[in-house]
Amino acid sequence: MSRNVREEIETIIKSNKIVVFMKGTPQFPQCGFSATVVDILDDCGATYKGVNVLADFEVREGIKQYTSWPTIPQIFINGEFIGGCDVARELYASGELQAKLNAAVGES
Repeated sequence: MSRNVREEIETIIKSNKIVVFMKGTPQFPQCGFSATVVDILDDCGATYKGVNVLADFEVREGIKQYTSWPTIPQIFINGEFIGGCDVARELYASGELQAKLNAAVGES
């Protein structure tokens, strides 16, 4: 049976308001960039789905192709690709990330 990784990625993104494709899990991030994103989202009180790309090489490569973004982690809010760790840091520092997260869960 052939696997459609792009379809799997789209389903994950559409099924969750906030998704982080990351190395490791939210409970046990396995790289500093993923840990930083987890810290930021946790500080914002966000509920999100973490997808461990280390557990699935096809998803790890597939998400990079899907977004044309070469690095992990990758954050999606309401189906929109936000960016990676550096973008999350910048948006968090400016307050924009909190606004996007609140809008995603209907709190703003």
